[in-house]
Amino acid sequence: MGTRERRARSNEGDLLLSSLFEESSANPHELAIAAVGGFGRGELSPGSDLDIAIIHTGSLPDEELSELVNKILYPLWNKNVKIDHSVRTRSEMRSAAEDDLKVAMGLLDIRLICGNADLVDSVQTDALESWRKHSKRFLPQLEASLTERHQRMGELAYLLEPDLKEARGGLRDITALRAIATSSAIAVPIGRVSIAESILANVREALHIASGRDKDRLLFQEQDKVAEILGYADADVLMSEVAQAARSVDYLLDSTWYRLAQKGGDGAGRFFKRVRTTSLSRGISISNKEVVISEDADFALDPVIGLRAAASAAQIGLPISMDSLEKLSAGLSSGIGLLPTPWPRDARENLIALIGAGSSMVQIFEALDQEEIIFHWIPEWKAVRSLPQRNVLHRHTVDRHMVETAVHAAALTRQVHRPDLLLFSALFHDIGKGTEEDHSERGVRLIEPIAQRIGFSEEDVETIKLLVKHHLLLSATATRRDLDDPATIASVAEVIPDLQTLELLHALSIADGEATGRAAWTEWKAALVAELVTKVELAITDNTVALQPELTESQRSKAEKGELAVSIEERESIYAIEIVVPDKTGLLSTVAGVLNLLRLDVRSARTKSHGNSAVMQWIVIPDPHAPVLTEKVLHYELQAALDNKSSLARRIEERIEAYAQLPTIPVPDPIVDVFADAATDATIIEVRSHDRPALLFGIGDSITKSNIDIRSAIVTTLGAEAIDTLYVTEIGGGSLTPARAEEVATRLRSALK
Repeated sequence: MGTRERRARSNEGDLLLSSLFEESSANPHELAIAAVGGFGRGELSPGSDLDIAIIHTGSLPDEELSELVNKILYPLWNKNVKIDHSVRTRSEMRSAAEDDLKVAMGLLDIRLICGNADLVDSVQTDALESWRKHSKRFLPQLEASLTERHQRMGELAYLLEPDLKEARGGLRDITALRAIATSSAIAVPIGRVSIAESILANVREALHIASGRDKDRLLFQEQDKVAEILGYADADVLMSEVAQAARSVDYLLDSTWYRLAQKGGDGAGRFFKRVRTTSLSRGISISNKEVVISEDADFALDPVIGLRAAASAAQIGLPISMDSLEKLSAGLSSGIGLLPTPWPRDARENLIALIGAGSSMVQIFEALDQEEIIFHWIPEWKAVRSLPQRNVLHRHTVDRHMVETAVHAAALTRQVHRPDLLLFSALFHDIGKGTEEDHSERGVRLIEPIAQRIGFSEEDVETIKLLVKHHLLLSATATRRDLDDPATIASVAEVIPDLQTLELLHALSIADGEATGRAAWTEWKAALVAELVTKVELAITDNTVALQPELTESQRSKAEKGELAVSIEERESIYAIEIVVPDKTGLLSTVAGVLNLLRLDVRSARTKSHGNSAVMQWIVIPDPHAPVLTEKVLHYELQAALDNKSSLARRIEERIEAYAQLPTIPVPDPIVDVFADAATDATIIEVRSHDRPALLFGIGDSITKSNIDIRSAIVTTLGAEAIDTLYVTEIGGGSLTPARAEEVATRLRSALK
C-alpha cells in the first residue's frame, strides 16, 4: 500500500475515461478530458472522487456537446463511480480560475487523460500564469481559507479522532504548500514533508479500506484496524506517526507563511537594497524579523550559541530562521558544538529563559524538535516525541502537553521563589510516560540524570525529583480525601519539606491542570487544591524569605579598612567578583550600573554592610560583546561612577533606550512584597519581576530616591526571572514604619511598570 497503488488506481481511472471517450465518438480535436486536483497528481485513494475537467473548443452546438458529455458521465454514474466534473472552454476555464480559489488551485495539477492535448496544455499554461500573476490576491485568500478550516477542524496532531485531510497539518495543507511554491512568491522546501505526506496518504488509504467508506476522519474504533493493515505494532504507534507527520507539515506551513509575510517587509531594506539587521549578541542578530545565527559563528568555540539564540528568540517573540536551524542541526549531528557535561551555567540559564517565555516558546521549541536539535541537548525527549495520550481528558500528545504546562507555569513565576525549578519541572513532569510503569516513579529515575547533566545542584535535583514524583499529589488528595481530617494534612506535610517546595508543587499542579484542559481543571478543583495548600502551610513552620549573607573574617577585615578593593575569579563562562567599598546611599544601584555598562549580566549578588563599608559578592556572565574584565578596569570604572553617578545614569538610560527598540513578549506583572516582622532591625522588601537591562540599577535608584538605606541585598536571576530581597532601614537606622514601607513599595511598583 502506498504511492504505487494510488498511481495504479489513477491509471485505472484514466483507462476507464479514455474508453468512454472513444465510445462517445467525440472528435478528439474538439474535446479533451483532463484530471485535476488529487486525480491530476495521480493520488487516488479507494474512496476518492474522479475529479475531471471536460474542456471543449466552443465550436460544438450545445445539444451535441451535452450529448457527448452524457455519454461519458452516465456510464460512470451507473457504476456508482464518484465523479466531480466541470465542462468549460479554455476562456471559461481562465475566467473561473481568476474568480475562484478552489478552481485555480485544482488547475495547478491538471493533466491530460485523453482528447486534444493542445487544449489541455493551453489551459495548464493559463492556470500557471494566472496563479503567479495574481498570487498577491490568491495567497491571502488561501491563508484565510486555511485559518478558517483549521479553526473548524482542529489540529491533526492532537486530536483523538483527526480528519487526515482537512485538519491542520493534514493532506490539504500539503496541497496548499505546493500551491505557494508554484506561485514563486517564496521558496518552499516541499521535500521536507515528503515522508509526512506518504504517511498521511497511506493512513488515509488504509482507513478507506478498513471502513469501506470515503470519510477521512480516523475514528477511535478504526485505529487498531488501520494500524494492523499498515503493519504498526499498535494504534499508539500509528497515532504517534500521524502526529509527527502532521507537526512536520504544520511547522513548514507556519514557517512559509511567516517568511512570506516578512518578505521585503523592512522599509530600510527596500530603500537600500539590503535587509536591516540588529545585533543581539555576538553571532546572533535580528534580520527580516527572524533571529539569525551568523554565518561565521563557530559552534565548537561557542557551544551555547544555539541555546542563546533560542532563548533570545523566545524572549522577544520572533522565530529563528530556518537556515540557522538547519546549520545548527547539521553541526550538532556531526558532533560540532555539543554541550559539555555538566552544562555551563549560561547554558542552563538560557534553557530556563527559553522555557519561561510563555506562549512564544511553543514555536521555538517546535522548531528545535522538528530540526531534531532538542535531541542533542535532551536525548530523553525523543522517547515522548508525539507520544499519544488516547484519553479524553488530554488535548495533546505527551511532549506537547509538557510544553503547554511550561507555558502555563510561565504565568505563575511570580508566585514562587524558584521559578527556574518550576519551569524545568513543568517541562519534564511527564517524562516518565510511555510504558506500563507508573509514570511518576519512572519520571524520577529519568529526571535525575537530566537535571544533573544540565547543571542543577544536588539540593535542586532532589527538589526537582520530588516535584516530578508528586506532581499529582495535591490534586489527588484535594479531590479524594477529607480536607478537615488532620491525617490528610499530615500526609501531605510529611512529603513536602518546606514552604518553598509547597509553593512550587502548588504552581505545578495548577499549570499541569490548566494545560490538560477544562475537563481536568475546574474552578471547583482549583479551590480544593488551594484550600489544601493553605492548611498544609499552617503545618510547615519555615519561611521563604532569603536570609542575609554571613561575612567571613577576611571580608570583615577588608571592610574595616574602608577602601575600595576589587577581586575577580574567572570560572569558565562566569566571573565571581568581590567588591569591598565604602558604604554610601545608592551604592547598590551604582555598582549594578557599572556592571551593566561593562556588559556583565548579573546572575546573583550578595551584599551586606559592615561598619562604614559594604561587602559585595557578584556572579556575572559576560555578554559575548563584553571586553576582557580585569580588576584594574573594574576598579577604575567603579571609582569613576562613585565620583559622578549622574554620568553613569545617563549612560544607563542610553543602553535602556537601545534595548527598548527590540520586540517584547507579555510577561506577568512584577510583585513587590513587604515583610515588616521578618528581621529584627530592618524591613524586608522582596521584588519578583521579569529580568531586563539595568533592572537592579532601577530598583536601587528607586530605593535611593525613597531616602532609605540598603543594609543587605540578596539578588538572584534565574533564566529571565529576577528575585531581589532587600533589607532596608531608615538613613539613621531602624526599620521602616508600615506607611513608609508601603510608600517605598508603591514607588518600586511604579518604576517596574
